[in-house]
Amino acid sequence: MDVPAVAAPRVVAPPWAAEALAAQRGHLLPWAPVALGTGIAAYLALPWEPGPAAWAGVASVALLALALSLRGRLAAPLALGVLLLAGGAALGLARVHLTAAPVLDFRYWGPVEGRIVGLDRSGSDALRLTLDRVVLEDVPPDRTPARVRVSLQGDQPWLMAEPGRVVLLTALLSPPPGPAEPGGWDFRRAAWFERLGAVGYTRTPVLSAAAPAGGLWLPRLRDRLSDFVTARIPGDAGGLASAVMTGDRSGLSAAANDAMRDSGLYHLVSISGMHMGMIVAFVFGLVRGLVALVPPLALRVDGKKVAALVALPVAAFYLALAGRDVATERAFVTVAVMLGAILLGRQAISLRSVAVAALVVLLLRPESVVNAGFQMSFAAVVALAWAFNAAPVRGLQARAPWLAPVALLLLSSLVAGLATAPFAGAQFNRFAAYGLLANMLAVPAMGLLVMPAAVLLAIGAPLGITQPAILMADLGSRWVLLVAERVAALDGAAWGVPTPPPAVLPLLALGGLLVVLWRGRGRWAGLAPLALAFLLWAGADRPPLLVAASGGAMGVLGPEGRALSRPTGDAFTTESWLRADGEVAGAEVAGARPGIERGERAFRATVGGVDVLLVRGATALAAIEGCGGADLLFTDQAATGRPCLVLDAPLLAATGPVAGWPEPSGLRLLATESGRRPWTGPPAAPLGLVPAPP
Repeated sequence: MDVPAVAAPRVVAPPWAAEALAAQRGHLLPWAPVALGTGIAAYLALPWEPGPAAWAGVASVALLALALSLRGRLAAPLALGVLLLAGGAALGLARVHLTAAPVLDFRYWGPVEGRIVGLDRSGSDALRLTLDRVVLEDVPPDRTPARVRVSLQGDQPWLMAEPGRVVLLTALLSPPPGPAEPGGWDFRRAAWFERLGAVGYTRTPVLSAAAPAGGLWLPRLRDRLSDFVTARIPGDAGGLASAVMTGDRSGLSAAANDAMRDSGLYHLVSISGMHMGMIVAFVFGLVRGLVALVPPLALRVDGKKVAALVALPVAAFYLALAGRDVATERAFVTVAVMLGAILLGRQAISLRSVAVAALVVLLLRPESVVNAGFQMSFAAVVALAWAFNAAPVRGLQARAPWLAPVALLLLSSLVAGLATAPFAGAQFNRFAAYGLLANMLAVPAMGLLVMPAAVLLAIGAPLGITQPAILMADLGSRWVLLVAERVAALDGAAWGVPTPPPAVLPLLALGGLLVVLWRGRGRWAGLAPLALAFLLWAGADRPPLLVAASGGAMGVLGPEGRALSRPTGDAFTTESWLRADGEVAGAEVAGARPGIERGERAFRATVGGVDVLLVRGATALAAIEGCGGADLLFTDQAATGRPCLVLDAPLLAATGPVAGWPEPSGLRLLATESGRRPWTGPPAAPLGLVPAPP
């Protein structure tokens, strides 16, 4: 007896859902990088490394989504989105394991040999060397980091710091540091993807072991060009010109960097989409103009396509010269996609081209999705593409061509500033109040003088004609720095912004993408997550108690702001606390605030009814009987047999920084580590509740 076949049920969408989905037809491509990036970000944000069972579950969901994609029009795009989510997670896993390299798991003091592959400056304005081909004494090769970064303490004028040179030094190296506070930004993850296995410093002379040999010719070319520019343009102006031409930012002083940040112009220092766009726009316009000047040629070839063909290798060379930094690589991909659109006869600036660029960047460097530069640059480009397609720019160009450039500059600065401000505030805890004014004054000089000077310098240098380009770069750079200094000096130029809760950035991204990408009235539903994000941000709480992983610094939140146990020591950690609080004041001010009873090496505070004591040094600890009357003792020494809860150096080394939150019954302590990832240490035991005395 034959059994009749039963057709598989099809997914039938409600009428309103089918109508909303129909409106998106032809506009779903921009959602592909959103789904892929969400999968990558979700994997990277996990507090533990998924095991085989978790990945089997992801594969099962992906297969189910693939099966459902054949069932109805509504199911197909949703299933594709699920597949991209799963693919993003798998892509993140592959990237983590492909970039794996040894990480130093102890403090090392001794000789270091390595080849210079990178030069930059630390936050304290010290020259830093990034070394590969590292050799450490008595450390086997399978435990030696692939790269280390060493800060040079003190001037070393005899050192010829250039890429490719092999150097010898004696340095103190440590594993890349973890977050400054529980839930804070984790440098270890960024270092993992850079294959940076140790960081440290040296106060001893750095000796040259071998001159640059074969290879690294592009970094050496970058170094020579940087020296060429800075030798002819002295001071910070030369440092800025070198930074935007070659990507070498070591010539800018700390004061200039601070002024650029506070004025909202720091994006001009790091090569990004704007610099790449300016270079390409100048070359594109120059070539197209030259073609138009030759009528027989202009009648036979498409000037736009010829200009795009010339501009593309120029952009590729600029990328190679700048060292393939993440931001520069992202900018090149975006520009290359736009030039490709011109060659194919498509619209260059559109949400589709931005989506293709984002997909390429995520495939090349999946970890960039959690990078501030990725978030800010694509937020700006997406907002600009949406605004230029919505605004009557072409009509304005036809009616008032003299007004169009000013309107375009104002519109682009306003739109890009509004789109990137929330991400900049969340990532850097700073808001430049006069950023629009500074950009209106400085960006034209960058686009009309500095970036064209880079092209003219490349053309004129082989012919010995460099002075006009140097003069243009000098004038433009000095003007940008002058604007930065004057704007940063205005009252209220830089506002401190507290670090938002973890849910804020995803909600901001979701709301903004719905408003920009969704078609139809449903886009205004994106205002709800935007409003929720800002409400959560406004109500964000900061830990009343913070203790550094070294056990040498404590911060207590009071009415006047966070008070520090002392203004010096653990500088990176304490500055990170103040920045995350949204503080503009420095450690000197915070180190004198009330809220902590300060001794020479003992510091006492009361948080949530719990008496907290921090003691530095073995002598000071030995002088204290028991816990000194405190309920909770922190110390940078090993301490046992005390009658209270003690978090000493060995325990803090395992837990990382500690935060304390008052509760009705006492003080809840939270540690940094909650799980194990390839870039973190083993999980720490929960610290629990310190009861308040009756």
